[in-house]
Amino acid sequence: MTDSRHISQKELALHAMQALTSEESAAVRLHLLECAECRERLAEMAGDLALVAMSVEQHAVPEGARQRFIDRIATSRPESQQPVRAPVVPIIREKKSSRPASWIPWAAVAAMLIISVALGVTIFVLNQELQTEDALLQKEERLIRARNAENLKARALLDVLTAPGAQRVLLTAGKTPPAPSARAVYLASRGALVLQASNMQPLPGNKTYELWVIPTSGAPVPAGLFRPDSTGSASVVLPAIPRGVQAKAFGITIENAGGSNTPTAPIILSGAAPAAGE
Repeated sequence: MTDSRHISQKELALHAMQALTSEESAAVRLHLLECAECRERLAEMAGDLALVAMSVEQHAVPEGARQRFIDRIATSRPESQQPVRAPVVPIIREKKSSRPASWIPWAAVAAMLIISVALGVTIFVLNQELQTEDALLQKEERLIRARNAENLKARALLDVLTAPGAQRVLLTAGKTPPAPSARAVYLASRGALVLQASNMQPLPGNKTYELWVIPTSGAPVPAGLFRPDSTGSASVVLPAIPRGVQAKAFGITIENAGGSNTPTAPIILSGAAPAAGE
């Protein structure tokens, strides 16, 4: 009937309706003495049942019932105060025959009340179960979407790094060690670019590095912002750039924190792009 900690919603509902066996009710009462949370849930459920009972339509007392009740009291005096006469018999028969007409409507009301309460409790328990299952299903769907997104990005990264037509470029600053450098892998047909930089100099908070694709024709294309970590390492992975831009070279500049649409001189790192597949 109970788990290691609390009583189930269904058992509490049956207890509130007094629908458990005496042994089950005794076990519930014993648990309620020690568990404040179950007592609070039982109190809330009792309030819900009371609201259901109040929602049942009330019926007026049948016409003539009050007068019949008064007449019955008048005829129920002790035998010593009533004259002994034969007409008493038909009066008693008449009263007995009128009883069913007075209690039948109230019995119907009681039956409707019991049915309404039982239905209300069942609906309440089912709603709680549906809400719990719905929350679990939504959580599982979010996890599946997150895994799918990660799998798609990992597949795209692997395709760029292993594509035969990808351009692999080494960007250098000079011969003085440790010189900043960067390696780029670029697949023009997909607009996919991966850059790994090392030994980059730290920048003030209002500055950032920006990577550029210098096409064979047209203006340089912004290809991502980055800031190095404490070791001077940084990376740009699959930035949002147009597909089909044929690269002549790549360059890195220092820009304001928000980046720029055109490169700001000087270009601190640059490298010519070989023909695709070389």
